[in-house]
Amino acid sequence: MHKLDAVLARLDAAEEEIRARYFDFLRIPSVSAQPAHAADCRRAAEWLARELREIGFTAEIRETAGHPAVVAHHPGPGTSAAPLLYYGHYDVQPAEPFELWTSPPFEPTLAEGRNGPVTVARGAVDDKGQVMTWLAAMRAWHDVAGSPPAPVRVLVEGEEEIGSPSLDAFLEEHAAELRRARAVVVSDTNMWDARTPAISARLRGMAYAQIDLFAASRDLHSGLYGGMALNPLNLLCRIIAQLHDAKGRVMLPGFYDEVPEVGGNLLAAWDSLGFDEARFLGDIGLSVPAGEEGLKPLVRQWARPTCDVNGIWGGYAGPGAKTVIAAEAHAKVSFRLVGDQDPNAVLDALEAFVKERLPADARAEVQRFSSAPPVVVPEDSEEVAAARRALAAEYGREAVLIGSGGSIPVVESFRRILGLDSVLMGFGLDDDQVHSPNEKFDWACLMHGARSHARLLAELAG
Repeated sequence: MHKLDAVLARLDAAEEEIRARYFDFLRIPSVSAQPAHAADCRRAAEWLARELREIGFTAEIRETAGHPAVVAHHPGPGTSAAPLLYYGHYDVQPAEPFELWTSPPFEPTLAEGRNGPVTVARGAVDDKGQVMTWLAAMRAWHDVAGSPPAPVRVLVEGEEEIGSPSLDAFLEEHAAELRRARAVVVSDTNMWDARTPAISARLRGMAYAQIDLFAASRDLHSGLYGGMALNPLNLLCRIIAQLHDAKGRVMLPGFYDEVPEVGGNLLAAWDSLGFDEARFLGDIGLSVPAGEEGLKPLVRQWARPTCDVNGIWGGYAGPGAKTVIAAEAHAKVSFRLVGDQDPNAVLDALEAFVKERLPADARAEVQRFSSAPPVVVPEDSEEVAAARRALAAEYGREAVLIGSGGSIPVVESFRRILGLDSVLMGFGLDDDQVHSPNEKFDWACLMHGARSHARLLAELAG
């Protein structure tokens, strides 16, 4: 274990170097959703490839139908063992609305948080900070031992925040190269709390769409046409209001057919975690739980599906008044899915639901943006056991097995296309404001994450 001790000491001594590299990465505005940032996405891929080459990897930028991916290989100390495949993404969410940030979103800033210093920037935790945890661990192994203690492959994509539209085709094209791995390591999930590490064992799936309603041939004067002409904004709001009943259940026909009940043993395990719903909601300025009535909070978050409107617009929304009846109305709607729910079947049901409620003179289109099935990962694999040992050694307490309300579509793709299961070992916290202004990552989480990845490599190297 003397090499691991030296690696951990190297990580502790290199905090300022790690921060400098991390901040350089965060300064690249790699927003995959906005075409104006396409060059920045490529710049982020190039930055990663250089970092990996510096520590002995063979790293290449591989083209996709969208933003490029980075693929890298390191043989380790020359063993014949199957490599670990590390996955991450360099793209980030749009930073708007800029005015709600306390500092520029692409100029990383140190601030004081609940648990000590934090970095505030877009991508601070999702996923640039979490990529830095394993990248720093690999650099420390390189500095101390000349290589990681086991063979490693790396795949970092640039389209996760837009649903990874190019990824399945990329995995299929490079399957022969990438499937020769023992498991995939993903750091894009949360800890249970700032002191308790976690392995995520289940992810909700995703179905995301946009509803477009059209009526008159142009915007209309609301005085001349009000009460006479169909208002698509009114219609859209009525349809959206019908998506849920008074008890919070989603009203699409067949929506719950493939949703399993949570068994007693699993429910007892989740109850033992002591989740504080009042604090969880209080941290975001709320006090009353939403969602389906009569269910425990972790069941609602981890084991039940949802339907949410993510944006709605049409007509005039600028300053002052403009009295128009809009010709169009639009909404973005997402579903988080569980069990055996099929994202395409859910979107089929949404489209039928909307079109069944259209009066004469209205027409609708439903654009489909992304979909991913739910995932439950094996809890008893050798790699998960190694991760739990590494986390217990770092934090001085056992890692708990948790669910995640979020979606990581690539986990299902790795299983379906490459036949590989994943280890979901993340270091985010519930208050990191992911996808929101003032996204942050606790410095302690980044450093403990790096030390945990160093330990995991040692564990899997035997």
